[in-house]
Amino acid sequence: MKLDILAFGAHPDDVELGCGGTVAKEVANGKKVGIIDLTRGELGTRGTAETRDVEARDAAKILGVTVRENLSFADGFFINDKKHQLEIIKMVRKYQPDIVLCNAFDDRHIDHGKGSKLVSDACFLSGLVKIETILDGAPQEKWRPKQVYHYIQWKNLEPDFAVDISSHIDTKMESVLAYKTQFYDPNSDEPQTPISSKNFTDSIKYRARDLGRLIGTEYAEGFNVERYVAVDSLFDLK
Repeated sequence: MKLDILAFGAHPDDVELGCGGTVAKEVANGKKVGIIDLTRGELGTRGTAETRDVEARDAAKILGVTVRENLSFADGFFINDKKHQLEIIKMVRKYQPDIVLCNAFDDRHIDHGKGSKLVSDACFLSGLVKIETILDGAPQEKWRPKQVYHYIQWKNLEPDFAVDISSHIDTKMESVLAYKTQFYDPNSDEPQTPISSKNFTDSIKYRARDLGRLIGTEYAEGFNVERYVAVDSLFDLK
């Protein structure tokens, strides 16, 4: 199954928070999009790995993605090494995306920066013919995505480009709030975390609105690039 876009997240909910609006927009535009979660988020203070599994499936349905898989790496302890790179290479070669979306270059949670570099390195290595991988008993062909873009998360990094998600902000918010155990719930008796406050939930929308203001739209999501983005004409820029 070839996908147009494959979005990676260190944890379930990373994709929804970082680029859920963009994913929903591209799905609405007829693109085939998949999500790969690196871990099950088992170290999260609230909820369990099992509740995250259910929430991730619910969020995937809301976004309308074609497929969602979880590599079950160790939350908090996965590293950027050959073993983990090969597992990601298998996914890249399996789905052959033109574009990969992944975690922020640098962020509050250590897994985000680690996941960012791990996925980026694996995307490059996936294009090397001498790296052999086998999936479901069959050898895989090399594949390198055309672009790797990094969505912005907790830290207010300066984006290299922004995507107008004004028509899809409600879908983004619905997909985020599918993670019921993680975010603001005044009736919850679980410990408070940096993302369980009402302030954080509100910030998802007002940060998107502020970035939208800067590009002349209602809402937007920002991304960083590893290499220059090329355009065919000055009129491609808005």
